[in-house]
Amino acid sequence: MSQKEYDIIIIGGGPAGLAAGLYAARAMRKTLVMEKYIPGGQMTLSSGIENYPAFGEGISGTELGQKMENDAEKFGAEIEAIEAEEIVDEGAHKIIRIKDGSQYRCKALILTMGSAARKLGISGETEFLGKGVSNCATCDAMFFRDKDVVVIGGGDAAVEEGTFLTRYAAQVRIIHRRDQLRAQKLIQKRAFENPKVEFVFDTIVTEILGDDKVNAVRTKNVKTEEEKVLETNGVFIFIGYIPNTSVAKGLVEMNEREEIIVNQRMETSVPGVFAAGDLLSHTIRQIVTAAGEGATAGFFADKYIDNL
Repeated sequence: MSQKEYDIIIIGGGPAGLAAGLYAARAMRKTLVMEKYIPGGQMTLSSGIENYPAFGEGISGTELGQKMENDAEKFGAEIEAIEAEEIVDEGAHKIIRIKDGSQYRCKALILTMGSAARKLGISGETEFLGKGVSNCATCDAMFFRDKDVVVIGGGDAAVEEGTFLTRYAAQVRIIHRRDQLRAQKLIQKRAFENPKVEFVFDTIVTEILGDDKVNAVRTKNVKTEEEKVLETNGVFIFIGYIPNTSVAKGLVEMNEREEIIVNQRMETSVPGVFAAGDLLSHTIRQIVTAAGEGATAGFFADKYIDNL
């Protein structure tokens, strides 16, 4: 069984992981970033990012991910397509096992696996992702200026993001499967008072329609079973997020949503294990904050090794 040694290993190659890799490698630590898909994470699904500092004119998520990857590698970080299967805490060292039986050993471990938006599981949801379907109003609202959009969900995120979208969109329909919202009362009040917001209750979206991009949704009233087709330019889905923390279960402290709990230094409940990005309990799921948390984790992982 092969085993490779590193000072710092980072599981997850999104903005948090790549920023952590840059800081760790720049501190002259032997650093490995494990990313099972494409470096850049979920941001590679965005065709245009306009809220990341220095790129206000817009940059694709793929290009930004490539730039972050290049920066981390420039300082010596290794970035490999590896999926972690198991993490073992041996005190002064952490062992990461992968499917082929290989093991990776490190002094400090940083968890940056991110989270995944919950899916409706309907036709068109995956096909039109980035072509009218979005899970981030802050990221994509600009692309729907003076257009009609649909928001699916009834919690805080759906109603808040729906209200935010009215700064750009001509009309926002919030579609919720129940007859009342789950969002906080103050958030609801702001939405109900907004003339651009229309609520469609007791209704689910059964299909997202379009050609090369979204142009309508098919809906069904859960009480009357009446079906309709609503024309729209965009569909924003806010039915929650699932943190990608399964590999860390039983290792570090999590909340009831299985999000990892950290302190201001990005330290978890286990000495030598840090976490950053969208899998945290306090995150706002923005690229810039994920990168900042990753940088913090990389910085303090280096200090942790100094103190061993």
